[in-house]
Amino acid sequence: MCGIVGYTGFQDAYEIVINGLRRLEYRGYDSAGIVLEGPDNKLEVEKTKGKVEDLVNISKELKGTSKIGMGHTRWATHGVPSDRNSHPHLSNNGKIAIVHNGIIENYDTIKTMLTEKGFTFKSETDTEVLVNLIQYFMDLNPDIDFPTAVRYALNEVYGAYAITVLHEDYPGVLVVGRLGSPLAIGIGDKEYFIASDASPFVEFTKEAIYLEEGHMATISLENGVDIRTINENSKIKPEIQELKLSLEQIEKGGYEHFMLKEIFEQPKSVHDTMRGRLLVDEGIIKMAGIWDHVEKFKNANRIIIIACGTSWHAGLIGEYLIEEYARIPVEVEYASEFRYRNPIITDKDVVIAISQSGETADTMAALKLAKEKGAFIYGICNVVDSSIARITDAGSYTHAGPEIGVASTKAFTAQLTILTLIAFKLGKHNGNLGNAEFMSLIAELDAMPKKIEEVLSSTHELTQNIAKDFVKATNFLYLGRGYNYPAALEGALKLKEISYIHAEGYPAAEMKHGPIALIDENMPIVIIAPRKGHYDKIVSNVQEIKARKGKIIAVVNKGDRQVSEMADYVIEIPETSECFSPIVASVPLQLLAYYIAVYRGANVDQPRNLAKSVTVE
Repeated sequence: MCGIVGYTGFQDAYEIVINGLRRLEYRGYDSAGIVLEGPDNKLEVEKTKGKVEDLVNISKELKGTSKIGMGHTRWATHGVPSDRNSHPHLSNNGKIAIVHNGIIENYDTIKTMLTEKGFTFKSETDTEVLVNLIQYFMDLNPDIDFPTAVRYALNEVYGAYAITVLHEDYPGVLVVGRLGSPLAIGIGDKEYFIASDASPFVEFTKEAIYLEEGHMATISLENGVDIRTINENSKIKPEIQELKLSLEQIEKGGYEHFMLKEIFEQPKSVHDTMRGRLLVDEGIIKMAGIWDHVEKFKNANRIIIIACGTSWHAGLIGEYLIEEYARIPVEVEYASEFRYRNPIITDKDVVIAISQSGETADTMAALKLAKEKGAFIYGICNVVDSSIARITDAGSYTHAGPEIGVASTKAFTAQLTILTLIAFKLGKHNGNLGNAEFMSLIAELDAMPKKIEEVLSSTHELTQNIAKDFVKATNFLYLGRGYNYPAALEGALKLKEISYIHAEGYPAAEMKHGPIALIDENMPIVIIAPRKGHYDKIVSNVQEIKARKGKIIAVVNKGDRQVSEMADYVIEIPETSECFSPIVASVPLQLLAYYIAVYRGANVDQPRNLAKSVTVE
């Protein structure tokens, strides 16, 4: 779960790599490093525990020294964050440098073999094993060239990886490969870029090759991009794609943090996700991925939604939506559990995978399992041409745009939008959703961007003020019923992710089955209490909390009286049908978590121990 940047061309490689690492720091930020081809092609390496700016402080003398190099920003898997575990790693002979994203699962076996052959290791990482395996093959047979040695080494390892490798005896050459972790190659005018995603080179080129699973490439100014399969060395014709990403999308645009920017982008991201799909005037929802396979959905024994983290919360709401409006049984599974518990899957099942990045390792593995069992698989992700988009039979992209903040916000509401469209479309097709109700629901869905704008306008300053009173809180409880139980889970997750306050989400009815024991005058409780959906029951829950002197932050509809009169803090949202309440209720909860974290001095965009794209198990 790291960021890789590489460059060869006519510009200063140091500047390209360092600025690229700044763009990718959301992918990993416990250490960083850079390697350049210096004078006489000798490799010059600087690396350190800490942030990219810590790397800049120790490596400024490398500026302007090379036209080729690569860098890495790390999220630790093997080995604690430290200078010696930071990438790049060098081979024992000092001639080969590697940066690596992923996990080599059989590294210990290979390390034992190499140790017996006389190799020594300075770090605790699996990556250092791989770079020495490349040296081993070159030492074993001096007639094989550098790219071939890389290919031999990759055929001996299993796990997940994206790698970029330099060799001082092969000046001007970068070798890259991928299996399970993304890697993009930017095609410029007499220059080439390598990165975990396109953000490091978006201002230099609009053309990119997304390296396919099980492929590697040898890149040089002299010979261009030579792509081959890792297993068989078969030559592959590259598919060059036009980038849709813009520089403005990956900059803060005047906001203090990316997370705040992305919270405020939600009216646009929800609108963009519906655009071209929701045609209210014509009374239709256009989703080719659903319509082309509608009989698969209609005749499915069940739909299984698999996801992790925030996407799993979206899936829970999707379960409510699809079962209510399409009347198809739905199960929601953690991808990490689904893949290991020997699930019963048949060709009558539809599996929907949800992932912001489209690269989530556990979700990918679960999809492969489902595909082997004959299930029809459908993807919902935010990144075009991602691994999940490639493996699925069909799918829908959310159009949230790049999400840089590690804690997901706009991707979550965009996922809810897609799931709502799917539920309504299937319900209409199945005849479970009458025309009048369908038209009413899609008109209300079409109004969601304006309602989100209204929530942002009315609750932004309010949530700041509420947040100040809870900076020193150590625990939070989030409660909701029906559609808003998953919204409570997501609100709690946001708070714990970025503020480091322990928070739990619960169905409000379950409060008395355990969590009520925690409630006293020091316990803040966030309760989502819209008028539509179990309101009377929520009122009873609030009374139970007040009897135990809990501090209540209530998210209610405008004009609410009963809950508002009992609550210590009130956040008002527009009234909606119950199925839409998680979209509007989530926004103030995102703001509340954001401001509590800011006032606690936390790094909101890069919370400790977390990474944006979880490409390892």
